[in-house]
Amino acid sequence: MLAPKVVGMAAAFRGKVRQMVYLSRRLSTQEQPGPPDPDSSPESQLPAVKVRRPRKDPSGHSVLLFPGQGSQFVGMGKGLTKYPNVKEMFSAAQEILGYDLLTLCLEGPEKELLKTVHCQPAVFVTSLAAVEKLHHENPKAIETCAAAAGFSVGEFAALVFAGAMNFSEALYAVKVRAEAMQKASELVPSGMLSVVGRPQAHYKYACLQAREHCKSLGIEDPVCSVANYLFPDGRVIAGHKQALDFLQQNSRRLEFIRAKPLPVSGAFHTELMASATKPLREVLQQVEVRRPDIRVYSNVDGKRYMSESHVRKQLVKQLVSPVKWEQALHEIYERSQGESFPQTFEVGPGRQLGVTLQKCNRKASQLYAHVDVTASEK
Repeated sequence: MLAPKVVGMAAAFRGKVRQMVYLSRRLSTQEQPGPPDPDSSPESQLPAVKVRRPRKDPSGHSVLLFPGQGSQFVGMGKGLTKYPNVKEMFSAAQEILGYDLLTLCLEGPEKELLKTVHCQPAVFVTSLAAVEKLHHENPKAIETCAAAAGFSVGEFAALVFAGAMNFSEALYAVKVRAEAMQKASELVPSGMLSVVGRPQAHYKYACLQAREHCKSLGIEDPVCSVANYLFPDGRVIAGHKQALDFLQQNSRRLEFIRAKPLPVSGAFHTELMASATKPLREVLQQVEVRRPDIRVYSNVDGKRYMSESHVRKQLVKQLVSPVKWEQALHEIYERSQGESFPQTFEVGPGRQLGVTLQKCNRKASQLYAHVDVTASEK
């Protein structure tokens, strides 16, 4: 009896995706607009959105790192609309998202900006706005960029920068992703715990003990696993709330130096995000994806993307897999003895990726710089 209703809902979803993707492609066209057509609708006259992309230069190279959820703050984006394309990015975002993202970034309220459905698009757009600022201040950093990586939702920004996706289609995919993750988070009380352990700490065994504790409370199929590999002895563990409470209460016995809850709404990058994979998979099948023009490294295994099908597959898998950021940094910065390191730029809110780089590779971090997501409005 439910089958026709389910089929109808699926068809409506696919139709909405096609409609938004069509709008996104018009927003993202690289062609210069001709004279306005008096018979056309206002939507068809929206400004084109250009995203700065790298041009390879043999004289040297740089690496761009794009942050993820949790880096956002009220006030980010201030003064950035004076740079080329940034105003168009936020205008396109308002059309695609259905609300004024720029005002939310600049003025908050913080409670709204912290919500998964808002902060993921906010970090995505603001990070690409920071790319425009970097190009204005240091064009060679863009022109010589040889590699990029993004943390969680930051991976979408890295792929747009690398030419694998266009801005507006990627933003719509981020919108779908954020909404699906928010819904998944509401199904069960869950969260994430930032953990720094001593060398003798065994994270997987700690998670096993936490799951056994949950079973003793009557929780079926409890989830508790490493969600982020940040740096040596730095992890984020995610899962059922009761499991995380157990880890905090037993942190000393488990050889944890620090165990701090993160201000997020769910257990991202674990099995508890399984229900979010279908909506993201469907939208990624609708948008155009290309092989990146430069090396972009996947969160799933730390390896570079090799094809458009690889991009689609890994972006979905990322939702339920740990972010292997430490492993990606090792891949990016592996060098023969005496070989120089690239200049690294963190483009987006926060400096957390710079901190992880310092802990993973001190020599590489000496050439790190952060591109601030605020600027003088003069």
